Amino acid sequence: MTRLFGTDGVRGLANGLLTPELALKVAKAAAEVLAPPSGNRLLAVVGRDPRASGEMLAAAVTAGLTASGVDVVDVGVLPTPAVAFLTAEYGAALGVMISASHNPMPDNGIKIFAAGGRKLDDDVEDRIEFAIAEPRLAQSPTGADIGRVRQAPDAADRYVAHVGKALTGSLDGLTVVVDCAHGAASAVAPRIYAAAGATVVAINAQPDGLNINDGCGSTHMDDLQKSVVEHGADLGIAHDGDADRCLAVDATGAIVDGDAIMAVLAVGMKESGSLVEDTLVATVMSNLGLHIAMREAGISVRTAAVGDRYVLEELRAGGFALGGEQSGHVVIPEFGTTGDGVLTALLVMGRMATTSKSLADLASVMTTLPQVLINVKVSDKSAVASAPSVLESVAEVERVLGDTGRVLLRPSGTEQLVRVMVEAEEPDLARRLAEDLASRVGQV
Repeated sequence: MTRLFGTDGVRGLANGLLTPELALKVAKAAAEVLAPPSGNRLLAVVGRDPRASGEMLAAAVTAGLTASGVDVVDVGVLPTPAVAFLTAEYGAALGVMISASHNPMPDNGIKIFAAGGRKLDDDVEDRIEFAIAEPRLAQSPTGADIGRVRQAPDAADRYVAHVGKALTGSLDGLTVVVDCAHGAASAVAPRIYAAAGATVVAINAQPDGLNINDGCGSTHMDDLQKSVVEHGADLGIAHDGDADRCLAVDATGAIVDGDAIMAVLAVGMKESGSLVEDTLVATVMSNLGLHIAMREAGISVRTAAVGDRYVLEELRAGGFALGGEQSGHVVIPEFGTTGDGVLTALLVMGRMATTSKSLADLASVMTTLPQVLINVKVSDKSAVASAPSVLESVAEVERVLGDTGRVLLRPSGTEQLVRVMVEAEEPDLARRLAEDLASRVGQV
């Protein structure tokens, strides 16, 4: 059977693959695994992004949890990191976020957090999948044992106060344009930045349930780039639909990606003595330029598999203080258990205010090497990695690049695709080597 959980929860076309019936089953199974009967009433936090199908799926999840005897705190529309924070804040046994992150509106997803707001390990997800396939036969609660639902009018205020505590000093004098992607950041992100002292210009912050990520946000940054220049702003911030990621734009309109953001924060944390063991955790997809910049700054880089939960695992294992992905998921364990785009943006602006430097100056610590990524459709992605012809081709590319570039083959987590990535000092060389290797991969 195909695995239900992907890189970040259960995701698919809402009312297509991801039906209310499936959402209810996932919720009941999650309750069975994460909130087993204990004699005490257990609590779950449920939140969502603004997409229309979230209303339907949140109702199904709430039904599944309450049918399992779990009380539900409905926090409404809030970012994913807010739901993770509130799961810990309310002492809940689990949290559920209904969101498909940066995916277009027709999609949706179910992200589950364990107690403390922590993402699930693979084995816990496997147990939930087994519970879906083989539900327990114990009698369902009835009468007063059925779970109850309550609203949480203080939820947003709690999250806003929590994130605000991460900033020391003020953002007075900074002007920021924030693209909220018509998503979960629309209400809280401008509020948080303004409370910190910044002058805020909010764009794409009128969610109607249908326009989330529609030509805006972290996957479509043209509007933000233009708006930053037009307003003469110091920077721009782009969130995705559930605000667990953040990309930036400097005052000239140039994009500052997740790697550069991590470089800015890592250098600042090293200077302040808060970068544990002077170590940054990144993924295998981070640009070689980040590794070079960190080495020159006296910072070690540890790599994890793609996905912020794998970054989190590495952070927890080593007790490290900063990690993230090129896509803009940045995790700072001191302040959160998952990627938090609003927190990340606040700390980047704090670094600008503290140093009196522009974002372009701060980001110049890193030079991004040209990177070419080609998705190759294959019949059996698991066979590619061991194919002799592919191994020979990879070795040849590595000989050509030496220590001036990098090659990476990564099977997709959800499709029969192999992602071929090549980095080199010259873009033409990176393109040629990537195309040659992709051709060989496609022949397997």
